[in-house]
Amino acid sequence: MAEGRRADTEQVAQVGGLTVVATATDGIRVVSPAGEIDHDTAQTLRQALDVTSIAQPRIVVDLRQVTFMDSAGVHILFAAHQAVSEAGGWIRLAAPTSAVQRVLHLVGIDSLIPFRPTLRDALAP
Repeated sequence: MAEGRRADTEQVAQVGGLTVVATATDGIRVVSPAGEIDHDTAQTLRQALDVTSIAQPRIVVDLRQVTFMDSAGVHILFAAHQAVSEAGGWIRLAAPTSAVQRVLHLVGIDSLIPFRPTLRDALAP
């Protein structure tokens, strides 16, 4: 976590080859998936990004431990972007691996959701 930031609750979910840890730092939900995001594991990430009944959600998805992402992961990020935007909040992606960044760039997600090189940068105002 960034220096001087307060981390709150932590939730951990694991399905197949994906683990998702969700924490809160200064009111920002930090979702940290690790492993492969595909059709079989995507629901875990979808649940961690659910913003139902949250006013003006702020979310950072820390992608540095994601080794693979297919269209299911892309769809979840796109849906999260729409939901967060409709709720008046924002979502950012932090530290995507080169393989994941390439997939997201090919489908154009990088033009919708801001990328930051580090988690610290993504948490900055």
